[in-house]
Amino acid sequence: MFKLPEDRLYSERHLWVKKKRKRMARIGITDYFSLRNLEIIEVDLPEEGEQFEKDEVFGSVETVEEVFDLLMPVTGTVTKVNEKVLDDVEILNEDPYDEGWLIEVELENPEELEELLPPEDYEMKLEEIEEIPMEKFVEEE
Repeated sequence: MFKLPEDRLYSERHLWVKKKRKRMARIGITDYFSLRNLEIIEVDLPEEGEQFEKDEVFGSVETVEEVFDLLMPVTGTVTKVNEKVLDDVEILNEDPYDEGWLIEVELENPEELEELLPPEDYEMKLEEIEEIPMEKFVEEE
């Protein structure tokens, strides 16, 4: 079974967002994504200072079977990139919620957080999509 921390919001594309300060948030992949795709072998992340609109591709995750685009769950500017993940992608398979975060962003529209799913709604969504192919929610490259 996968972990689902209560202190985050979730996108239907299996990313989590944890608000850190009023306009700052940390973003990563969910445990469900890493468990479903078993072995992540590479991750591509943006540079600090890059700006992204909500639903714009900001990076990718490569598994042994395919490459998935990461779609930004909120509009904002990347303020920090987790270099540990770039150096050792195994962290994403082992600890996607703490050590395995991907990027930190300064939120342009903090109200977009309201469009994300609380943990209980994300969990219900997972129950609904269990039979739907993963690429429906995380776009393939």
